[in-house]
Amino acid sequence: MKNLLWGAFVALALNGAAVAQEMKLAVTTSFHNSGLAEILLPVIQQDTGIEVQLLVVGTGQAIRLGEAGDVDAILVHSKAAEEAFLAAGHGTHRREIMYNDFVFIGPKGDDAALGGATTAADALQKIATAEAAFVSRGDDSGTHKKELGLWSSAGLDAGAFGSWYRAVGAGMGAALNTASGMDAYIMSDRASWLNFGNKGNLALLYAGDPVLFNQYAFLPVNPEKHAHVKNDLAAKLETWLVSDTAKELINSYKINGETLFVFNAKQ
Repeated sequence: MKNLLWGAFVALALNGAAVAQEMKLAVTTSFHNSGLAEILLPVIQQDTGIEVQLLVVGTGQAIRLGEAGDVDAILVHSKAAEEAFLAAGHGTHRREIMYNDFVFIGPKGDDAALGGATTAADALQKIATAEAAFVSRGDDSGTHKKELGLWSSAGLDAGAFGSWYRAVGAGMGAALNTASGMDAYIMSDRASWLNFGNKGNLALLYAGDPVLFNQYAFLPVNPEKHAHVKNDLAAKLETWLVSDTAKELINSYKINGETLFVFNAKQ
């Protein structure tokens, strides 16, 4: 009987230790849709003992979760919003991890002639001039923030567009599905596009402008604002994310022979 009780105590203790190694990480839908999380998370748990629970949202919502202390760290891609998060004291620091780029997708017939664009601004001006159907994330995500900034840089006001501009208020996968169903243009991160299975009549039409660079960064939530956050586990995860193991997994992750992310963390 004593051995049974001791065994039960040990099992409870072990279960408690496992729970103590769980942490919450808010990540963007673009990161999740890429499929990279499915590669990284099992190795993270194996190497660190941390079970990372992902909350998959847009960058704006991820930042709000961090501000509220509902997660232990965030992994997002909107530098201006990240710097504002830090300036307000909600995060301890910002660590760049990896990057890819944004691309313009559209119907293969390409009525707006994006294939002949010379810059991202030129591509957007062509869409606006043609009043070609365009799907926007419309969800305050990093991708949405970037898209709005690009329209503005092109001398255009997305808020004044007509019915050809459709803001869907959805994640990257859902927005791509909408664009596929409408035969519409859309801006996507390259990783989500490559991993998207319902391409239909859509194709990648424009990429390569340096302004389409897309940096992902890791920001731990400030324990001085929220004493309950697991800053120790966030620090342990960050150490892994900038390790040689992470570098190899990130750089070697490909779909149809195409690299989705490039590791650029400073170790």
